[in-house]
Amino acid sequence: MIDNSILNDRYQLIEPRGKGGMAIVYRGKDLMLERTVAVKILRQSFSQSPAFRERFRQEAKAAANLSHPNIVTVYDFGWDKDYFFIVMEYIPGIDLKKWVHYHGRLSQKESLSLIIQACAGIGYAHRAGLVHCDIKPQNMLVTPDKRLMVTDFGIARALASIHPGEKLDIVWGSPQYISPEQAAGLAPSPASDVYSLGVVLYELLTAKLPFTSQNPTELVHLHREVIPTSPKSINPQISNELDTIIMKVLAKEPSARYRTADQLGRVLITITKDNTLVPSSPPKNPFTTRRIIPSASPIQSDDFAEKSTSAINIDWITILLGFISLLALGGLIPFWLWVYLRINPPFS
Repeated sequence: MIDNSILNDRYQLIEPRGKGGMAIVYRGKDLMLERTVAVKILRQSFSQSPAFRERFRQEAKAAANLSHPNIVTVYDFGWDKDYFFIVMEYIPGIDLKKWVHYHGRLSQKESLSLIIQACAGIGYAHRAGLVHCDIKPQNMLVTPDKRLMVTDFGIARALASIHPGEKLDIVWGSPQYISPEQAAGLAPSPASDVYSLGVVLYELLTAKLPFTSQNPTELVHLHREVIPTSPKSINPQISNELDTIIMKVLAKEPSARYRTADQLGRVLITITKDNTLVPSSPPKNPFTTRRIIPSASPIQSDDFAEKSTSAINIDWITILLGFISLLALGGLIPFWLWVYLRINPPFS
């Protein structure tokens, strides 16, 4: 393709890291800031559409405003050598699809740990007014310390602006994860992302998809009309409560699901039996809006400063009270001595 090129005289392409139906991802270097980045270069056929270029620009700008520990940060985007490219935070690790391929079916504990993080990032985007539209394990990266990062916000929406004759091949991407309303050609909503999250969770727990077919038309029918097999019937280790949640998330009607990823995440947290189900590196409440830098201590620096200051104040107060008590006691001794001598004069 364009290996070893420098895009816009700034981004050097070092080596390809992944290839999909719509783009190639490179490990690159930002020559200006001297940092490693990921550069996603979209297929040239996409770049020829003026509608796509404009929509891609709008979606990339919106995605660049997202800052969350479970979302891959977008640094820049541009056009060079007849290609559209997007520059993102470089995340060491592999995508969740490969993770499942290497590790097989995950335990309920591991699955919840990963999906709760995905819900945190996607829920933050929902609160910012963005719908991902293409939730699938290929768009989730897992780092060596098991932090999950969601990527490719907005690209699916930009692809929807391409000529209708091309739309079918592009929007489908991975049709196994598409919501019934998207399969019907309706506008996606946060509940559409929730459905796709349910499919991913189903796959993590069972190593199977709710629906499989080589025919996209058949997959449309399955997602829209057929009730999936209960995941617990495939993996008896799944709790009854989690099985019920997954079946609710995979409801055909958006109104029957949880409305946002935040809601789903909070429900999943309630069924975790101990703190080990949620990774220690994300913030105490994963549904926060600020980026948190992991610390070696479970107490964040601000909390520690507050606790230390309070402890210092308590020490000084104790010392002051002790000093006052000492003064009071010292003053009472001569007073009572004077009273005693008045009542019992020594020379009477």
